[in-house]
Amino acid sequence: MQHDDQKELQEASLVGRIFSLEVALFLMGVASLIYGLMNHIESNIFFGILIIPGVFILHKVKKKDWKAHWAELEEQKRREQEREEERRRGGN
Repeated sequence: MQHDDQKELQEASLVGRIFSLEVALFLMGVASLIYGLMNHIESNIFFGILIIPGVFILHKVKKKDWKAHWAELEEQKRREQEREEERRRGGN
């Protein structure tokens, strides 16, 4: 039986996503909302309604920040390569 590293990485990634902080926060918000609705506790309903969209906003912000970070690194790398090319041309 052949060992598939890519499949193992995908499974680890899936497990990581399932047990991520965002999922835990989302489940906490849903649990708070359901508990508040079942027992007529306004504070639990309020926090459930507050947490659930907050998780989606957090996910969107984190995703955007990483895209900007990688774009910035690529831009730095491109500028560094251009400077290196200039040095090579100037040195000859």
